[in-house]
Amino acid sequence: MNYLAHLYLSGESEKLLVGNFIGDYVKGKKYLQYPKEISRGIILHRHIDSFTDQHTLHKAAKLPFKDDFGHYSGIIVDFIYDHFLAKNWNSYSDMTLSWFAKWTHSVLLANFKQLPMRVQGFLPFLIQNRRLESYASIEGITQAVKIMAKYSSLPSKSDKMQMALLENHDELEANFEAFMAELISYVRSEFEIKINLPSQ
Repeated sequence: MNYLAHLYLSGESEKLLVGNFIGDYVKGKKYLQYPKEISRGIILHRHIDSFTDQHTLHKAAKLPFKDDFGHYSGIIVDFIYDHFLAKNWNSYSDMTLSWFAKWTHSVLLANFKQLPMRVQGFLPFLIQNRRLESYASIEGITQAVKIMAKYSSLPSKSDKMQMALLENHDELEANFEAFMAELISYVRSEFEIKINLPSQ
């Protein structure tokens, strides 16, 4: 999962959210250097990634992107899942995506000194460009993939990603909805995180 999903799956705990957000940037046992709840968030992040990578639905979602992105197709699906979460945000939260993004930004800024240097470097741009909210549109998620390709080894084929997303949109959205339901259940049961869906 990408940033938005990890943040959402942190529930109401600010420190857990911080740990979940920085999970990719804390390797090995370095999580032990953090306060308990942030450390727990880093572990949560790792479990979410493991659950996602091993799931048959996530593997199926990678197929439309395999030709262009190869072993990077899982990263593309993580972006696609964030797109559908943002697009259908009202189905997953009582608060607006805009309010959630602002709350998240304030929490991360309040814990800025706890963030790894790389995260401190890109956080201002994430906030300034309202990146989390931009995921709701196809143009926004395409731009996010384009930016990541600029600063990583991800193939620079955001146009191909957009085309595959449009061609397989309904199937991918149904895939996400089924997967997200299972992931929410997993996080609730394994980590006892309170996630209140609007219908509950």
